[in-house]
Amino acid sequence: MSYYFSKILKEKDFEKALEKVTLELKNEGFGVLTEIDIAQTLKKKLDVDFKKYKILGACNPPYAYEALKQEDKIGLFLPCNVVVLENEDGDIEVAAVDPVASMISVKNDSLGPVAHEIQQRLKNVIDKL
Repeated sequence: MSYYFSKILKEKDFEKALEKVTLELKNEGFGVLTEIDIAQTLKKKLDVDFKKYKILGACNPPYAYEALKQEDKIGLFLPCNVVVLENEDGDIEVAAVDPVASMISVKNDSLGPVAHEIQQRLKNVIDKL
């Protein structure tokens, strides 16, 4: 089982792709709580150049609440990360964490339905891009 699912976009403009990902996340009930610019961070901290690469911390509040009620340490897996990156050939790729794969390490069967629902919503986001 892979820990993520991804798609190469037809969109070649990184910022437009980022906007589209954010919109599709919103359409599936997610808000973006955090946005980490890896290229900017590596430049600042290590003075190295890196490809365009952003990590979006996406959260669907009702499902996060349900998961937290079932397992109070589940916050270690929240928010769900979605990555937007520019490959060497200029293609834009979007990848999302597979919450079902993440939940394998958590020994709490009551999280299964929430993980599967979030998995489907994140797959919907990727499929619509």
